[in-house]
This record gives sequence, structure tokens and C-alpha cells, in this order.
Amino acid sequence: MPSVAVKLYSVFFKFMLKHRLQNRIQIDDTNGPNNGTSFGITSRPNEESIAASNPLFTDGVATKDLHVDPATSVSIRIFLPETCLGSPDLDSKSRVRVSTRPGSGSDPNQALILRRNSYGYCTTDSVIENQTNYNKNGFNHRRNSYGCNVVDDLGLKSENGVYRGYNPAGKKNCRKLPVMLQFHGGGFVSGSNDSAANDLFCRRIAKLCDVIVLAVGYRLAPENRYPAAFEDGLKVLHWLAKQANLAECSKSSVGSRRGGEGGGGGGGADLRKSDAYGHIADAFGASLVEPWLAAHGDPSRLDLAPYFYLCVLLGVSCGGNIADYVARKAVEEGKLLDPVKVVAQVLMYPFFIGSVPTHSEIKLANSYFYDKALCTLAWKLFLPEGEFDLDHPAANPLIPGRGPPLKWMPPTLIVVAEHDWMRDRAIAYSEELRKVNVDAPVLEYKDAVHEFATLDMLLKTPQAQACAEDIAIWVKKYISLRGHEFSY
Repeated sequence: MPSVAVKLYSVFFKFMLKHRLQNRIQIDDTNGPNNGTSFGITSRPNEESIAASNPLFTDGVATKDLHVDPATSVSIRIFLPETCLGSPDLDSKSRVRVSTRPGSGSDPNQALILRRNSYGYCTTDSVIENQTNYNKNGFNHRRNSYGCNVVDDLGLKSENGVYRGYNPAGKKNCRKLPVMLQFHGGGFVSGSNDSAANDLFCRRIAKLCDVIVLAVGYRLAPENRYPAAFEDGLKVLHWLAKQANLAECSKSSVGSRRGGEGGGGGGGADLRKSDAYGHIADAFGASLVEPWLAAHGDPSRLDLAPYFYLCVLLGVSCGGNIADYVARKAVEEGKLLDPVKVVAQVLMYPFFIGSVPTHSEIKLANSYFYDKALCTLAWKLFLPEGEFDLDHPAANPLIPGRGPPLKWMPPTLIVVAEHDWMRDRAIAYSEELRKVNVDAPVLEYKDAVHEFATLDMLLKTPQAQACAEDIAIWVKKYISLRGHEFSY
């Protein structure tokens, strides 16, 4: 059973959540059914602590915020692990990673677990020291993608240690990482991508999975109801595909310029007139290449084409519903998303519901933190007025005719908690996926509650750490360099 502290905090949490939801219903009724705007809001700072972005590699991860759509408030926070600074030569060698999983009442320093990651990057002090010395000695200045001069040949850090990114053209001494889109929880009505809890969770996932995490700040209800949050998730995936194409165009332009200069033709002179490092002109005007993604987004982990960006989707609670929607749309759009390929998704205690109750929905209807009554209230705030239905395609993954066919869905890992009333429907979804030969395992955690691995109070528990490590092991099956996968 959950601890006494968890039970007491759950009572307080549900009381506050119910109060907030009822207030939003009153405000929504006062403003009328058309109170939302296309811009909307993505966070409620007065309800939770916010973690500022930090371009320094604090705790091994650098972060920065981007506003990716001028028409809405959708934004992302990029989590870049420090392992991206390593030389690609280290990728092809088997290394040892040192990680800790502190037990209850034990000294974390005595609980070291040697684990090899799928990229073979060693995070021991000796390798980090060697890499630091390598970056400090005898390199010249190089212009980054925004025209700033930074210290060292890699163009990675300024003198004060802030990571600025650099132009991808001609780069050879950096690691390429897959990208993960992360969607936070909060019942569609609360939470944010820059909250302190979500920031800590994404830092942990970025380090353990060795990926670039893009935490999506989607629009919240009731200011923006369905399908706003779902469309925002898909919009970020399209933005990522555009960034991948712009990065490739940038490299092609610079390569053509160098070829023209070497051959003495007029093409090189024409290319010199444009700034291929700073932006690429496309059908919609000038678009900036995001330097962190251009420098470290992985364009070559599949042998199917010259370049593909591997993308994993990770959704927490209601974010799991968004991730599943984005995965379905990615399947439907197919090659239209090239060069981005969604290769897997992780649904952590997804916010699924239905009109016909499951066993867990009956037995655990008054469970911890998010009980069934509060979640139903959240769905009423999220779904458009007049369309409230617990069998809505956004709510119930098992209704007939919900396309595309499940056999086309990407591999799906589902995390559930023993004391979560939504667990049975999530398990049923995984069973339907396995029936059509989709890799869809379920990780069930005993004595766990909804959001046990992402809630602010529970983030630092051994169970939350173990869950993140288990997710990393499974995810690396689909983002590993060939020949360096884990053994199972």
C-alpha cells in the first residue's frame, strides 16, 4: 500500500484540484462557450513552481525555451544531454555507464550500478576529464548558426560556459542523438512543460535515454478545448520535420558553396551572397535553423534512406492521449513527415476512459490523486460543449473505427500503476496492439499510484527512478546504433 505521507498528500491534492476545476467551470460558464482564442495559455504559474531554462549543463543537461508557432502559444523546452559533446569515435566503442539507484535508507554512493548504454558513451570521471581536455586545447574560433563567435573548434560553448549551439555544416566532432517529444500531464487543464516537476523528469529521461527531449507546452482547457492540445502536439512534430529538412538544406548549401569555391565557378560567388548558416528561405519566408537540433539531431540511424530523424513519443497521463493521437497521425501521413520517423511511443498511465466501466474503474474509482469523478470533470472541461462523451475518440482507444488500423501503430510501451483506476483500459489497449503483432509490453508497478514517476512529491523516490531506467532500456531497442543494442 502507498505510504501514509502519500495518502495524506493525496487528500490535500484532490481537495485543491476539485476547487480549481470547479472555479474553471464557473469562469467558463461566465465567459460563454466561445471564450477561447487561438493563442490560449500553456501554463498556470500561480498553481505550480516553474523552473527557468538554463543553457549551462547543470546536472548534465542544458535547456532552452522556444516559441515554435506565431499563431498560438505552443512552445517547447529543449533538454540537451551533455553526452552530445562527445566525439563520434566514442559511439562505436563499448563503454560503461555508471548510474545510481538509491535504495530506501541506503547511501546512494554505495548503490552504483554499472550499465552499458546503447551508444557506448562512458560517463565516468576519466572520460569526462579527457573530453574536457580535448575541448580546451589548441582549437580555433568558429562561427555558430547565429553568427556568434564561440571558443573552441566545436563551437559549443562561450567563455562563460553557456552552450549556444553551432552551425551543423562541416561538423565532425559531436554526437548525434535521437529526438523524443514529451507531453506533460495535468488532465488537459493544468501542468506545463516548464514546471519544476516536469523539468526534473525530462532531465532524467534525457540522460538515461541519451536523447534530445522536446517538452511540448500545449494549450490548456477550458480556454482551448479539444482538439487544440492534440493539434499542438502534431504541430510540433511537423516543426521537427521542417527543422530536419532545413538542417539538410543548410548542409547542402554549404557543400555546394565549397564546391563552387574549389572549382572557381560562378556558383560559389552566388552562394557567398547568402547566409547559409543563419537561415534558409522556404515557401513561407525565412526560417531559422534551430542550432541545437541541427547540430545534434540524428539524421542517420536508419539504413533505409540517406537521412532520417528517429523520434520517440512519450506522454504522461493526458499527455499519453496526445502522444497516441500524434502517433496515429504520423502513421496516416506517412512519408509526408519525412525525414522524421516515429519509431516508438511510451504511454505512462494514459488518461483513458470509457462509458462501460472496467474492473479497475469500479474497484478504484476513489483512488489516489486523480479519482474517476475528478477526471470526468476534467474531460467535461476539455471536450467541446455538446460533444461530451466518455467514448469520444480522444478518451477511449478501444472504440470501433478509430483509425488507422492498430497493426500500423509503432511499438508502444505502456506504464501502469497498481492503484490507478485507469490501469485496466490501458492494459486492454496494449492487448489489442499485441493481437496484431505490435510490440506493446506493459510495465505495472506495485503499490504505485497515478503519476508515481512524475508527480513533484514522488519524483525522487526509488520507484520513480526505477521506472525511468526501465523506460530507457526499452526505448533504446528502437534508437540504438546497429550492433550496439541491449541484449534481452
